[in-house]
Amino acid sequence: MTRDISPDLQQIRLFFTQPHGCSYLPGKEATTAFVDPSLDINASLYTQLTQMGFRRSGRYYYQPRCQLCAACISARIPVAEFSPNRQQRRCLQRNRDLSIAIKPNINVDEHYALYENYINSRHEDGDMFPPTREQYLDFLGSGIEATRFVEFRLDGILLGCSVLDRLDDGVSAIYTYYSPEIARRSLGTLAVLTLVDLAREMELPYVYLGFWIKNCTKMAYKSRFQPLELLIGGRWIRNSSAS
Repeated sequence: MTRDISPDLQQIRLFFTQPHGCSYLPGKEATTAFVDPSLDINASLYTQLTQMGFRRSGRYYYQPRCQLCAACISARIPVAEFSPNRQQRRCLQRNRDLSIAIKPNINVDEHYALYENYINSRHEDGDMFPPTREQYLDFLGSGIEATRFVEFRLDGILLGCSVLDRLDDGVSAIYTYYSPEIARRSLGTLAVLTLVDLAREMELPYVYLGFWIKNCTKMAYKSRFQPLELLIGGRWIRNSSAS
């Protein structure tokens, strides 16, 4: 099934999946809209799509379009106003011994081993289980021109990676994976804090976090980063329900 999204974006075609089980909320039914995969999406269009609530997964740009549910809400951090809370400052302190580097490409063997361990340990009930090398390359490892990989290392050993895309108005957090054996370091939190710092260095106003889902534990963590803006009714607004 296909539809058009907006005359302002030159009648880009959307392809809709059939309703399927939601991977975030048990018992819910989901429908996903994908931008025409034959379309050449440049940096400006990618930014516009992100501002409208679309996400990138591999070569696809998508958005939930569920008939009976609107729980998936796009979220972003306005970096100029963000200040880490006490727990986040402690996270930064705990990880002062890590080296952080931003790379345009990666050692796939090294990264896939970390990703495989992460998915097997933390997301056995998710869409990406069981992981495969081909799936990893399609989802994260190849990237696009805008993609960068933020590596977190201790004494040269890769402990985590945050994959981001640079947009015209910010950075989009695509995915983060890390060694599950070092949960006390809270590398997921550290990754978001690092992206905020990176956006500031680039003089970009936002970090896009993907979807905030109030009743999904795996997504609700995003409410810990305040202030948080949510895309509601086509407008980005500060929303107290995310606090």
